[in-house]
Amino acid sequence: MIRFEHVTKRYADGTTAVDDLSFEVAEGELVTLVGPSGCGKTTTMKMVNRLIEPTEGGIFLDGDDISTIDPVQLRRRIGYVIQQVGLFPHKTVLENTATVPHLLGWKRGKGRERAAELLDLVGLDPSVYGDRYPEQLSGGQRQRVGVARALAADPPVLLMDEPFGAVDPVVRERLQNEFLKLQAQVRKTVLFVTHDIEEAVRLGDRIAVYGQGRIEQFDSPATVLGAPATPYVAEFVGADRGLKRLSVTPIEESDLDQPPVVHLDDPLATATERLRSQGARWAVVLDDRNNLHGWLPADATAGPATGGAPATTQGTVREHARRMEAWLPLGAPLKQAFATMLQHDAGWIAVIDKESEGRFLGVLTPARLHEALRRSIDADAQDVPRAEVAVETVATITRAG
Repeated sequence: MIRFEHVTKRYADGTTAVDDLSFEVAEGELVTLVGPSGCGKTTTMKMVNRLIEPTEGGIFLDGDDISTIDPVQLRRRIGYVIQQVGLFPHKTVLENTATVPHLLGWKRGKGRERAAELLDLVGLDPSVYGDRYPEQLSGGQRQRVGVARALAADPPVLLMDEPFGAVDPVVRERLQNEFLKLQAQVRKTVLFVTHDIEEAVRLGDRIAVYGQGRIEQFDSPATVLGAPATPYVAEFVGADRGLKRLSVTPIEESDLDQPPVVHLDDPLATATERLRSQGARWAVVLDDRNNLHGWLPADATAGPATGGAPATTQGTVREHARRMEAWLPLGAPLKQAFATMLQHDAGWIAVIDKESEGRFLGVLTPARLHEALRRSIDADAQDVPRAEVAVETVATITRAG
């Protein structure tokens, strides 16, 4: 969709902002451009909509050389979101959002209908916010309007220049989450400029890490974090890149352990005896469709804490199952798994099939989480699926000995 061929931007004073840049962005792909201030990432983005003209080389949009397209017409085909949003203060939210459709000659009713649809898509009820003015909105709400306005004419390409940089960290994380959900629906081709490697890793399908005017590495977030191409990239992504990689490494079925399982209608005596015979301290409790329900401790026969109530083995698992708080769907990032363990002070989390109503797949322990991270790094290095990578652990060393 977007292709750079040996693009250079050199200013009259001799400064080279971008030097011999060549890369491609596929249709529907979100590429983050990340690097320190003054490295050329914003210049790169602004050359796509001809706010800055390249000195040498060519830029192509869907196969067309953009130098042959009228700049005004080109910009109306490209959504553009900046840090300070740039909303018109004298226009309502609905009017701001309908700006580009209006410039393209859409009928007023069609433009407002499209604007209302986009406001709803970014989480702003048009019946509540449509008639408000920008000054009546929070910073995060104004950013949402900026995204809606950029999408209003349904452009194939979206340029975003540090769009969430002017809001506080909590709002920023929410906006990132909402944008990822939105991108999953609309699948625009996106160039996203940021100086924050955490944001780049979290949002990008691929990351372009800039040095001074050049791309030092252009790869998936996992590869950039796990196998930095140069010492510069390794330094830029940080010594804690292993921790950062947790956020882009999903839970896979091969990462899971299979603990003892009991069902709601199993007799309690049978269930607890099974646990004791296996030396297990707990079991996962499932319903009759094998959906996750809760968990059962091996000492469930002691009964609830009722001030010295006598032990009992009467009844079924249902009366003694405990609520399951620590669980995640398959595919959730390892970082979220680690955070969930800490939040609930849990030694493991249950993992369910996200495509079903809650079908239980297995559990992830801290040891298996660590193995998953190590396998992910080795899999990228060997260019093989993660499940095919064997890692040496304390358990395997013990068995070998």
